[in-house]
Amino acid sequence: MSRLPVTVHLNIDGIKLKEFMEFTEFNFHPKIAAGVEAAGYVTPTPIQARAIPTVLAGRDVMGLAQTGTGKTAAFALPILQRLMGGRRGHVRTLIVVPTRELAEQIHAAISSLGQRTGLRSITVYGGVNINPQIARLKQGAEIVVACPGRLLDHISRKTIDLSRLEVLVLDEADQMFDMGFLPDIRRLLKHLPQQRQTLLFSATMPKEIRNLAKDVLRDPETVQVDLVAPAVTVSHALYPVEEACKTDLLLALLQHTDTGSVLVFTRTKHRAKRLGEKLVKIGYRAASLQGNLSQNRRQAALDGFRKGSYQILVATDIAARGIDVSQVSHVINYDMPNTTDAYIHRIGRTGRAARSGDAFTLVTNADRAMARGIERALGRTIERRFMEGFTPPTKTSVPDVTATEQATRHNRDGQSAGKRVQGVSPAGKSAPGRSKNSRRRRFSGRSAKPAAASVGR
Repeated sequence: MSRLPVTVHLNIDGIKLKEFMEFTEFNFHPKIAAGVEAAGYVTPTPIQARAIPTVLAGRDVMGLAQTGTGKTAAFALPILQRLMGGRRGHVRTLIVVPTRELAEQIHAAISSLGQRTGLRSITVYGGVNINPQIARLKQGAEIVVACPGRLLDHISRKTIDLSRLEVLVLDEADQMFDMGFLPDIRRLLKHLPQQRQTLLFSATMPKEIRNLAKDVLRDPETVQVDLVAPAVTVSHALYPVEEACKTDLLLALLQHTDTGSVLVFTRTKHRAKRLGEKLVKIGYRAASLQGNLSQNRRQAALDGFRKGSYQILVATDIAARGIDVSQVSHVINYDMPNTTDAYIHRIGRTGRAARSGDAFTLVTNADRAMARGIERALGRTIERRFMEGFTPPTKTSVPDVTATEQATRHNRDGQSAGKRVQGVSPAGKSAPGRSKNSRRRRFSGRSAKPAAASVGR
């Protein structure tokens, strides 16, 4: 049985973290333990092993962990344990998240882990009719997973009662700050009981989030796991390219790389839509995920990607928040992210659950400073790869790999860093001698005929 090492540093209510442990050692209620077993959980991740005992003890928690580390279960399981006692039929736990997708993801995880407990969870977010949400709130639920804007709407309408709230969770706090939700969060706090347990989770800790933490947390236990560090299972590569050639290079990468599910990131929702439509027109099974879509179409794109109906999903950073697909083989940054933290968030979508993954970034001359910043965050130089026909915009567009590194560092195909991949033209067509059919076989997600219209339209 595979087990993860867990550092000994807590001893709370008789639960001592030791070198190896299993979920059975948390002594959850039998109905919760049944949900854990049904979900296939055996060994807790580091964030789960360190956070669960603290939450069970009723302490406030500041959780610092990157995406994909299992933090949803780290707060969901002890919350379910707490809610097994006490009266039901009213809101006892509020989980505030930045996006609809993340709300649905957390709701699904809670419903799965607590399937035998009888505890009810509902989601509350904008972009959909408010009346069904009002009806579900009237029926009674112990857990509400909500986005800030729609939650404040319910508060103003007096359609939600938070007067008996016991636990508040602020998840992805840094992303809520990036999306401008901090004023809404502070308005929300005025409507909550002062006596409560508060859990705040964030992948990064900018100044504004630190200030928020000081205001809402009381004597918190800080649980930090792999802060601002990518998963070790992810392989990184930069592809220098002219801005005008980025789409052609993307197509070449898709045609000549052995991929599974591919997540492509763009900087704007309009570019995500256009790129998704272009991939569909060419014949790829692709969809786009961006802010202009209705909730039903966003969910259809996510579900299709999760189930394999779409093997390429083009998304913006905000729209992709909450994507939980463990089988993503490649993350391709069509546009360079604006911050190193955003890069960490993006590549955290691959290399999950101990699987290997690849992160490709298309780099233009304007991206060179950010490329250096990402390398500083990673603590190493990222391999440069060149494809035949795609000349870097300038020699200084990104920091050069030294001659020694070129001689000693190789990618997984045994090709030296800095060497060119042969047989690819700017238009993504094969070089002489390479058949169209053999090229198509390289990417299993491409169909022989154009697929149906993109969900992103």
